[in-house]
This record gives sequence, C-alpha cells and structure tokens, in this order.
Amino acid sequence: MPSLRKLVIAAASAIGAQGSPISLPRGLLSARDTSNSSLPNITIFATGGTIAGSASSSSEVTGYKAGALGVDILIDAVPEIRNASNVSGVQYSNIGSQMMNTTLLVGLSQQIQAALDEPTVAGVVVTHGTDTMEETAFFLDLTLRTEKPVVVVGAMRPATAISADGPMNLLAAVTLAASAKGRGRGVMIVLNDRIASAYYTTKTNANALDTFKAYEQGFLGVFEDISPVFYYPPVLPAGRPYFDIMANDPADGMPQVDILYGYQQLNAALIPAAVATGAKGLVFAGSGAGSWTDDGNAAAEKAIKENGTAIVYSRRPMDGYVAKGNLDGGVEYGFGGGFLSPPKARIMLQLALNAGYSTEQMRTVFEFSN
Repeated sequence: MPSLRKLVIAAASAIGAQGSPISLPRGLLSARDTSNSSLPNITIFATGGTIAGSASSSSEVTGYKAGALGVDILIDAVPEIRNASNVSGVQYSNIGSQMMNTTLLVGLSQQIQAALDEPTVAGVVVTHGTDTMEETAFFLDLTLRTEKPVVVVGAMRPATAISADGPMNLLAAVTLAASAKGRGRGVMIVLNDRIASAYYTTKTNANALDTFKAYEQGFLGVFEDISPVFYYPPVLPAGRPYFDIMANDPADGMPQVDILYGYQQLNAALIPAAVATGAKGLVFAGSGAGSWTDDGNAAAEKAIKENGTAIVYSRRPMDGYVAKGNLDGGVEYGFGGGFLSPPKARIMLQLALNAGYSTEQMRTVFEFSN
C-alpha cells in the first residue's frame, strides 16, 4: 500500500500540473471492491476541506489549497480503515467549506438519507472543511431521520503537512460510524480524539487542532486508541426538531436568511437593506444575551409588520442563552434563539420558513429548542 506521503505528493504534483484542484464529478462512487462480509459497510461522502488539502511544503499549514485530493486518496492513505469496515467513497464535492451553500446542503442530506435507507449500510461519514462544519453538521442533524451513526469529520492541517491530523481523524470517524455504540445519538462531529454533538458544537479557534468545543453541554465521548468511549447512553438534544427535506424539497433554493452583527452605534439601515435584497428572515447576533439597539428594534418591528420578516435574536458571545426576542408588545416573528449560535439559528429559521411554518409553529420550534 502506498504511503501517505507518496499518495499526497503524487496528487499534489497532478494539481500543480493542472494549476487547479483535481476535478471530480459530484456523486462519483469509488469502484474499489475489497469487501469483507464480516465487517459493516460505511459510505464516506467527501466534500473537500482541509482534510483533502494540499500545500507546496510539508511545513505549510496556512495558505494551502483546500479540497485538492479525492476521496480515494483519503481512503488509501489510511489502510487501517479496512480493518474496521467496508468503505465506499462518494465524491460529492471538493471545495473549501466557505463555499458550501444551501443547494449543496439539501442535495447532500438527500443523498445521505438515501444511503442510510439502504439496509446494508451501517453508517455514514462526511469529510468536510472545518470553517463551516458546524453549520453542515447541524443542517444534517435537523434533516436526517435515522438511528444509524452519521459522523462529520475534518482536519486543521492539510494532508501534506508533516503532522497532518486528517488520517487519524478519518480513521476514528469511520470506526465510530461502524460501531453500534454510535447509534441513536444524532449527527456527531469527530476531531482530535473527541466525539461531539452537532447540535451544540462550534469551532473556537482558527488554527488550533483542539478547536471544536461545546462549553456548557460538553462532549459526548472520546477515543481510546480508535475505540469510541461514551460518557452517556444514547440521547438526542432536548427539543431537537426534524425537518423533512425530502417532502419539502426547495426546488428554487432555501429561503434567504441573513445574519446581522450587533455593535455600538449599530447602523439600523442594514435591516431594511437586507430585506430589500431578498431576506425572508434575519438573525441578530446581539451583544450579551441578545441585546439590540433601540433603533435596531424599531427597524426590526417595521420589517416584521410591513414585510412579514421572521427575526431571531441570538448572541455575539461564544456561548449562552437568549430567552426571547427584544420586541415589545408580543410582536409576531420575534423569537429568542435559545442556546443556538447565530449560524445555527439561521439554518433552523431557513428550514422552518421552507416548511411553511406558521407564526405559532415557528415560535414553538424555537421556544421548544430552548
């Protein structure tokens, strides 16, 4: 079996010759057939990111090209994976995760659901860039209906780095997806020997390997070598809703929801500007526990009354709880985001709008999630 270094060097050389990342069609299945009937079947959906990244130097961990290596290269770089499961790879996309969008998210969720519905598939792994991993993992958590393990995994260093973290992370993720211990826990995120819930986990550092955390809620478990060890029995986050993205397939794209960041002397004109450019919903990343300026609240109330804009109040701080919207008089569509970060509140609001939820249904979703 070729070494990781040889595999990545060969792939990086091909990239250099082409001047751009290897172009692989979305949905391409790995044709390799080395199945072992005694092992569980795991499907890996590769989307790109640093875990598939390539740099010009083995010491370069910034300025690399994300989404440069194909799923077969990632699998071949970790031959131990085949001791844990039969893996098949789907090259869904090969992008930096900052380029992920709702069209790709919907398609990814639908393809994963189809794979999970196959009786022969024991679990799914999604390789993904870490920049927006928490958003994709949260979207999948709200739109997949399964007891089978779904694990989202990435890396903080490109595959060409001397101490790349991707191979071990991928091995751990596949092992977890193949384990009965991972069933019934919702979508999980795996990096740096830790197992976390997609519902509450967020990226906390732009560079450190130990970047994904869930401060108040804590991790679900850890890995001893590559064996998953959980702290608790299987349980889902309280109030986690489910949105049927199959039945409510957004053929024209998901509703536009924008996030506005709170600060001193907030420019309240940003609110009508967002509405004028097509926003059906807004999430306010307010200071403290969702605080918003008086001018901002007035503009929000006007947007709600005149345009029917749905507005969720969230928070700027890393963690915390926002109990309710800051609008007076019980104005409809002004909700508190609870424990959800602004990016996650945005995704939930998009899904609620796409499902055609009424005011009361939307309020129930956000308040129950609190």
